[in-house]
Amino acid sequence: MWLFVAFVAVPIIEIALFIQVGGAIGTMPTIGIVILTAFIGTWLMRTQGRLAMGNLQRSFSEMQDPTEPLAHAAMILVAGVLLLTPGFFTDALGLGLLIPAFRAAVFLFLRSRVRVHQFGQRPSPGAHPNDPRTRRTHSKRPDVIEGEYEELDPDDIPPRGQSGWTRH
Repeated sequence: MWLFVAFVAVPIIEIALFIQVGGAIGTMPTIGIVILTAFIGTWLMRTQGRLAMGNLQRSFSEMQDPTEPLAHAAMILVAGVLLLTPGFFTDALGLGLLIPAFRAAVFLFLRSRVRVHQFGQRPSPGAHPNDPRTRRTHSKRPDVIEGEYEELDPDDIPPRGQSGWTRH
């Protein structure tokens, strides 16, 4: 039901705002403002998106919970969609989502409404055999490195100096 209300209410609000602003400043300035906010929003979305992706990558590399950086990145994406949608109401919402303090408030509100029952991390299928997080053990000795090899015929080995990957 909320989605239906949003799809009906947002266009009505946008039309009303277009009529009000267009009546106050004229048609061409109104269209100019809509186009200008789309350009400014695109630029802000790019800069904020780079920061959010950097934070997300940092959380992955430091093995921290990526929930908040991922939520910020998603909100920046939604902000971009709202800013590219013509209208004053959607532009205001989009610009609001590009403000880090507003995003943090939205995140805290959503976090209070969502319950996570279980969160964990499993090792990847190609995890190193000596990794303590891996359940399977290939070798009983930690100093043994397992691998596969293929014996090459000495005649098939390229001459020294050419790797075979480049053309000379």
